[in-house]
Amino acid sequence: MAEEAVQPAPEQATSVTEASIEMTPGLLLTRQAALHLLLVLVALGLYAAADSWYMLTGLGLALMLSIVTALLVGISVSTLIHEWFHLLGARLSGGAYHIPAKAGLFVYDWHFAENNVRQFYKMSVAGSVGGAVAVLLLWYALPIVSPGRAAVLAGAVASFVFAAVIEWPVVSRTRSSGDPLAELSKITPRVLLRALIAGTAAGALILLAGPPG
Repeated sequence: MAEEAVQPAPEQATSVTEASIEMTPGLLLTRQAALHLLLVLVALGLYAAADSWYMLTGLGLALMLSIVTALLVGISVSTLIHEWFHLLGARLSGGAYHIPAKAGLFVYDWHFAENNVRQFYKMSVAGSVGGAVAVLLLWYALPIVSPGRAAVLAGAVASFVFAAVIEWPVVSRTRSSGDPLAELSKITPRVLLRALIAGTAAGALILLAGPPG
């Protein structure tokens, strides 16, 4: 009787097991990866349909949809690769972080109090490397033979420049202050607007250059 009294009910045991599985960092990371991959696949599917429509018909509406969806592809691919390279940098630096329970754009939460400046540098620089990798990947994977494909690259470049305008000054200032959290707190709406303008201008230049010939 005593043993039976301490045994959890079947429903309770199942609930405890599910809660434990849900909180596993590996599972949370896998869920993040799946959601991000799904986002990219949806964007790619929309772009492929619009670009094919334009290539077959030459319609203005098809061209507009091709460019809009292509920008979404470029921005999403570059942004997500940027974030996952931040995580790679965090791991390679031996930094302390945790995977949030709620899935979103940011893959992990960095523990500033438990990490040093060197680890912050590695984590930060890795993100920029990821953005550059994304641009090169799209450049070689999608030859620019249509305005839509030029827009894919334009979106990736815009995303890279947007992140660089925000993050590079933080890394530079941290070299002097040694306090990355304080430098990150200086990212104001004005800084974000400046980054948005710079990213938009860079993307526009790529888009206006268009396909060769």
